[in-house]
Amino acid sequence: MSALLKPFNLKDVTLRNRIAVPPMCQYMAVDGFANDWHLSHYASMARGGAGLVIVEATAVSPEGRITPGCTGIWSDELAQAFVPVVQAIKSAGVVPGIQIAHAGRKASANRPWEGDDHIADDDARGWQTIAPSAIAFGKNLPKQPRAMTLDDIVRVRQDFVDAAKRARDVGFEWLELHFAHGYLAQSFFSAHSNQRDDIYGGSIENRSRFLLETLREVREVWPEHLPLTVRFGVLEYDGRDEQTLLESIGLVRDFKAAGMDMISVSIGFTIPETSIPWGPAFLGPIAERVRREADVPVSSAWGFGTPEIAERVVKEEQLDVVMVGRSHLANPHWAYFAAKELDVERASWTLPAPYAHWLERY
Repeated sequence: MSALLKPFNLKDVTLRNRIAVPPMCQYMAVDGFANDWHLSHYASMARGGAGLVIVEATAVSPEGRITPGCTGIWSDELAQAFVPVVQAIKSAGVVPGIQIAHAGRKASANRPWEGDDHIADDDARGWQTIAPSAIAFGKNLPKQPRAMTLDDIVRVRQDFVDAAKRARDVGFEWLELHFAHGYLAQSFFSAHSNQRDDIYGGSIENRSRFLLETLREVREVWPEHLPLTVRFGVLEYDGRDEQTLLESIGLVRDFKAAGMDMISVSIGFTIPETSIPWGPAFLGPIAERVRREADVPVSSAWGFGTPEIAERVVKEEQLDVVMVGRSHLANPHWAYFAAKELDVERASWTLPAPYAHWLERY
């Protein structure tokens, strides 16, 4: 039996296999609203046979969007726009998840194919960004953020809580908090971007405080029987990786104690000057170490997009769930393709009947 295609249980949720479609920003929303593009996209991803589909990074407030084209869930009206998406995912036999996020100092940017840079200050489409400290990311994102006050921190934590409630109420069954990629939560954790001198800066305990407080408050409103997960950058590839990884594993243990059910292992992306060893499954050994030392289920993305690699990292217990992103964009029926490549009997189980009939016949 393929390890990749075995079911996976987390809380009261069962994924039919270990394949997940991770959050992939579409940048196609208007004023935060999911629309026909999102319905078509996520229905397609769900019909392809994965066990889990996680809706893209969805902002908890207007200022938390990466771009003006990002989806949002800061109002009940925005949440209701996801109802058809949730229903389409569920109708395909897939668990519907959503990632909620605040982009921090990386917000107010142009879409990737329109520059992937900060919107000019004199452009009405942009807005003031916020961060733990008034330190710009640099390079293509030079806008200096406003340093958050304590009131700002309380407000943003509540924004995450309110977003979680709305996600719960419209039927999502898997919630991921975006604490990675140099966005707001990651920038609190990183000493590169957090130079505060209050209880939210300085020591590792202080720099972890915003993340843990947010997680605990979300856990109080997110149903106990449904998975609450975190995507977190455990290292930066900045020359101090072992120290950062040790600190990160310690925080992952704290996440677990605070009610997190799974960690999605990623990169910090807090500074532009890094040496990331891009390659097939390069995060696999890192994820395995987090899994072993923090004793928590793990997933990861980046370079797991061939059936052989995805099968291997599950079989070798590096990952519990494999996030396959760009390969799903190239082939929405990647799970079917993987099953065929792995010689799994009756691979058509991953296909809708109108597809399976023709693809299995010839």
